Amino acid sequence: MTSTSTASSQDQLSSDLSMGTVMLKVGDMAVMSTYYRQALGLTTVAEADGGLYLGRGTTPLVHLAPAPGLRVPGRGEAGPFHTALLFEDQGALAATVASAAKFEPRAFVGSADHLVSEAFYFTDPEGNGIELYYDRPREAWQWDDGSVVMDSLALPPQQYLQDHLLEAEAAGQRQADAAVGHVHLQVGDVQTAKQCYVETLGFAQTAGWHGQALFVSAGGYHHHMAMNVWNSRGAGPRKDTLGLGEVLIQLPGRDDVGALSERLDSAGVAVANTGAELLFEDPWRNRIRVSVESTA
Repeated sequence: MTSTSTASSQDQLSSDLSMGTVMLKVGDMAVMSTYYRQALGLTTVAEADGGLYLGRGTTPLVHLAPAPGLRVPGRGEAGPFHTALLFEDQGALAATVASAAKFEPRAFVGSADHLVSEAFYFTDPEGNGIELYYDRPREAWQWDDGSVVMDSLALPPQQYLQDHLLEAEAAGQRQADAAVGHVHLQVGDVQTAKQCYVETLGFAQTAGWHGQALFVSAGGYHHHMAMNVWNSRGAGPRKDTLGLGEVLIQLPGRDDVGALSERLDSAGVAVANTGAELLFEDPWRNRIRVSVESTA
């Protein structure tokens, strides 16, 4: 069973959509780059655009862009909730959870069995949320009337590490693949988020949470993006602060980008369009870049 959306099928995003590099504006490059390298086991993929692209192998996951002088956003402001890094197996996840917890134990803020995934949560030195997670096989996910069944059950971290952290996984941590699985935002209200991300962009809604959160995806994934008002109900457009600078969404072809461009134009959204790439903002000034996925 697949998810549904209020958007017609021709107005939905491609099922081959993927999330790309997340750009963070940082105040202290030395501290932040050390954290992402040593705690999360990322390596330098490139030094470009005035900052560092960090990831696994040749895949950049996080772009740290220097932004000295900007303030840390307040807890109730719109913006990032967390960037979620997805691991291919439980051993690879356990290896990075262990290194992150060892590097700075106080950065660990919780863990949960979400039924579709197993997740561990951390906060980086400048207050950006990080989720490290592993997806259970899709055939184990349950759907109820178009909504994926998720929960937040106990997931004891010490027991998880005992069960899944093996010497080989720990030694090969930096060689294990990872990807940006989803991005979760703080927004001012869920209905406006739905109008933007479902009705205009063309994501499918896969779950909600008592009018407080919205989960959306393409291709029947549990969620590529999420929005909540748990800390930020009523928040207005963002100021220029540290934290999230840009979310990259990758589509398989120029036709997909063109179709989205037409929907944005019809909705009156201001877009910078190069033909292969779109750049625009959501109602809270979270910057979204949509590009044709590189086949290199």
